[in-house]
Amino acid sequence: MQNTSPRTLTPPGPSNPPGQSRTPAKNRRALAKSARQNARLNAKLAERAESMAVAAVKPPEQLLERLGSGMRGLDQLKVQVRQERYGRNEVNHDRPEPAWLQLLSAFNNPFVLILCFLAVVMALTDIVFADPEEGPSFKGVVTLGVMVLVSVGMRFWQEYRSGKAAQALQSMVQTTTAVTRQNDFGDPVTREIPIEDVVPGDIVELAAGDMIPADVRFLRTKDLQINEGMLTGESLPNEKSPVTAQEITASNLLSADSLGFMGTSVISGSGTAVVVHTGSETYFGAMSAQLAGKRPETSFDQGVKKVSFLLVKFMLVMVPLVFLINGLTKDWTSAFLFGLVTAVGLTPEMLPMIVTANLARGAVKMSKHQVIVKRLNAIQNLGAMDVLCTDKTGTLTEDRIVLERHLDVHGTSSLRVLRMAAANARFQTGLRNLLDRAVLDAAGPEILAEMDGAYRLIDEVPFDFSRRRMTVVLEGGTAPLMITKGAVEEVLDVCSSVLVKGHPHPLTPDRRAELAELVAAQNAEGMRVLALATAPGSHREDYSVADEKEMTLLGFLSFLDPPKASAASAIEALRRHGTAVKVITGDNELVARTVCRQVGIETDAPGSLLTGSEIEALDDAQLAEAVEGTAVFAKVNPMQKARIVEQLQANGHTVGFMGDGINDAAALRAADVGISVDTAVDIARESADIILLQKDLMVLEAGIQEGRRTFGNIIKYIKMTASSNFGNMFSVLVASALLPFIPMIPVVVLLQNLVYDLSMLSLPWDKVDKEYLAKPQKWETKGLARFMVTIGPISSVFDLSTFALMWFVFGANSPDQAALFQSGWFIESLISQTLIVHMIRTGKIPFVQSRASWPVLLLTGAACVFALVLPFSGFGQSLGLVALPWTYFPWLIGTLAAYCLLTQGIKVLFIRRYGRWL
Repeated sequence: MQNTSPRTLTPPGPSNPPGQSRTPAKNRRALAKSARQNARLNAKLAERAESMAVAAVKPPEQLLERLGSGMRGLDQLKVQVRQERYGRNEVNHDRPEPAWLQLLSAFNNPFVLILCFLAVVMALTDIVFADPEEGPSFKGVVTLGVMVLVSVGMRFWQEYRSGKAAQALQSMVQTTTAVTRQNDFGDPVTREIPIEDVVPGDIVELAAGDMIPADVRFLRTKDLQINEGMLTGESLPNEKSPVTAQEITASNLLSADSLGFMGTSVISGSGTAVVVHTGSETYFGAMSAQLAGKRPETSFDQGVKKVSFLLVKFMLVMVPLVFLINGLTKDWTSAFLFGLVTAVGLTPEMLPMIVTANLARGAVKMSKHQVIVKRLNAIQNLGAMDVLCTDKTGTLTEDRIVLERHLDVHGTSSLRVLRMAAANARFQTGLRNLLDRAVLDAAGPEILAEMDGAYRLIDEVPFDFSRRRMTVVLEGGTAPLMITKGAVEEVLDVCSSVLVKGHPHPLTPDRRAELAELVAAQNAEGMRVLALATAPGSHREDYSVADEKEMTLLGFLSFLDPPKASAASAIEALRRHGTAVKVITGDNELVARTVCRQVGIETDAPGSLLTGSEIEALDDAQLAEAVEGTAVFAKVNPMQKARIVEQLQANGHTVGFMGDGINDAAALRAADVGISVDTAVDIARESADIILLQKDLMVLEAGIQEGRRTFGNIIKYIKMTASSNFGNMFSVLVASALLPFIPMIPVVVLLQNLVYDLSMLSLPWDKVDKEYLAKPQKWETKGLARFMVTIGPISSVFDLSTFALMWFVFGANSPDQAALFQSGWFIESLISQTLIVHMIRTGKIPFVQSRASWPVLLLTGAACVFALVLPFSGFGQSLGLVALPWTYFPWLIGTLAAYCLLTQGIKVLFIRRYGRWL
């Protein structure tokens, strides 16, 4: 049973009361924007409902006259005029940006911009302070330039390639529709034309498998059933007829019997319709118009900005201090150069590259599991997701109708009822709908073969919308047999008896009441119920509706879109890993409650289910509280779906939304990570961040784990580098104030950062502790600052001990011995900075309880070897370093051992105090 309490849904770290955001001003603005968007859409849909209401109830002749059309179709002149007036029958879609714009957008990263700025300043410095004979070297500029280009190039290529893969999912076959138009001689001709060429007033012919090309009014139907799930979220098809008795408003527009809408499809039957609205004037178009434009920032985007601002704040304090102290105690030129490299040292230069490498590797791994990542940042959001909102149809269910029960009049499973229902479905000559196919599937080949051998079709009375039943008359046995299947009330109207223990008994009012209770119980479980009745026939071949009388009720057929076998285990797995599942569906309350109960989602507790009408009555504060404890939202419209997602985000959650219909597009766009499938409508695929090639929650389980692993390796780099750089810069401040020379050669600082960062390129291949993968992980700027000021000073303690060692033991206490001092600190600083990788990457004891992956071990080991060798090499000495005496290295070993022990001790205390490490 799902625990839907706010406590369960609260993400790790500082929590917020319901309705209170971590960035309340931003969330208030987001909710206000959503409210305005909702109001605009409701106004547009109300306008559309008013127009379609007229079309729904107006007699066909008057509607055709109003549209300037007729059953013979439009002539070519009218078509041309209307194409010019209304444009192509297309809706607004977000178009992919050209490659050059995608490349420029890859530069829009705070760390990339900082590095670009520092590269420009460094270039100007190289020019101004260049040696007149040798000229500017631009070594630092080249180093920073390579970092920027590699990072930007990797991000651009991965997102460009992912975008191409997503576009490839689009159908390459042009969709057409059958339209009747007049030829040059005024004769009506029906032919296939591209859907984009349809105009208002066109007469369209529809058959099973066709997509409805625009918003239409049906003029003629024959057993026409339409799948409107992409708009409504309902799993069962809707029957359509040329007339509707209900009053049409914005709230019930989609349920009008005589109307069809763009994007829906014909399941069975046939029909003729006149086009009322096309393109952006359709219901689909009204929705998609609200989704164009810039996407809202996700938690990943906000997290990167917060980390960037935090590090910039440190830079704004530290760099001027270093510059002033060195300028006042040494010369201002050296102070400026050293201040500049201090800024570089405090910036995690490789963060864009490390992030991109992690995300790119995650995208490649996920692609092997039939997952296409359109936007790289979505991988991290998937790992941070603590609430998954999903539609019901096709995700929790099989997206197919099955015969769940075949019951006699007592509610007991009856093989006789199944056999008679199979005979009815088997021998009808019209197009079989989904319910007929479900009956035949349930019967199986043995029963169907038996039916073929036992009966022969004499006649049938086809289904129509007025009587809502159909009858076949079969010859077999001693006398012909009439078998009628249809809506419960309509079948009961022609029954005079019920079959009890093989014998007919009168259908009394008391027995009718008992049957009503039985049907109500089936409906309460979300099932669609049909009744089945039989009557003896006579030897003739001209049966009619008048013959449907004095029948005997055999029982009932209950249909349901069944839950997927994997749904319950997938939901339980998500819950174990800290991700609560909430179902948001356009289907009715009874169906939603039944399916959710079957997959283990609590729906019976007070407040566990909300309907769209109830949501509409709540203000933002009330909804903020309600969404925490509600597990199922039923009969909701598209904007209500988006509002639920946004309110969960305002409560501090990272929200994923999984859907594939037109009615899901707004929520997909609003979510931190939108998840769709390759078979979804275009607008849903465009709005999604991740596309699944298999619509199954089990696929998401691996994706979430990969997202958390990716985020873990990203946060490792940030915490390692930020704390190490913070400690180094604190050491620089002390050294700048006390030493009579620059504590480190500027170009060596850049080289040290480059070597360290190159070793960090192995992090995307590092392992992550299982405990870290067990719950959602989020950006925490406050936690990062706390980590920096706790762990950073540890390195400063041993930097200062190294200063003392070089000053007092090795006599590097004057400007002419500066190179010896700088060489000693370089080795200790780079090796300790690299060793700290293994201390920080896990909350456990490194090398004993948790060992890094081989790429990390090899590259960090190579960095340590480089630090030891460089001062002894010609290259290192050309940079200003000098060889160290061998007596230095025992001191170094003692320093590093003490450093690791102290860090491990502080780690234990930190975890005990704050409950987490990374």
